[in-house]
Amino acid sequence: MSSLQLLGGEPKASDRQIRPFSPAVRAGDFVFVSGQVPVDARGELVTGGIEAQTRQVFENLRRALALAGCALDDVCKINVWLDDARDFGAFNRVYMECLGAHRPARSTVESRLMVDAKVEMDVTAYRPQAD
Repeated sequence: MSSLQLLGGEPKASDRQIRPFSPAVRAGDFVFVSGQVPVDARGELVTGGIEAQTRQVFENLRRALALAGCALDDVCKINVWLDDARDFGAFNRVYMECLGAHRPARSTVESRLMVDAKVEMDVTAYRPQAD
């Protein structure tokens, strides 16, 4: 399959406005998950610092990956944006807790985020499609 398959419909935030992107897109055997921020099912930002926010982002990544029949073990690349580089150690502890022995390629940068969050992540996963 060479065409793109949009997955998950149109995302909405707490203001209920539709956002102009797909949660995930399948392109052949690759799945690209849009940047996930630490919001709950209602679109509300999770409080509690970098650790709670990182756990919520991983939960959101799991849900987006599941739209394509993937899991965290299928992830081959992760991009991470941290609002504050001083959170790097605490972020890494939760990151390792959530991924276990799985070690995808990763880039991490400090950057101001578009929402008032401490972390954002996007991922690329690889899972061959069934014929």
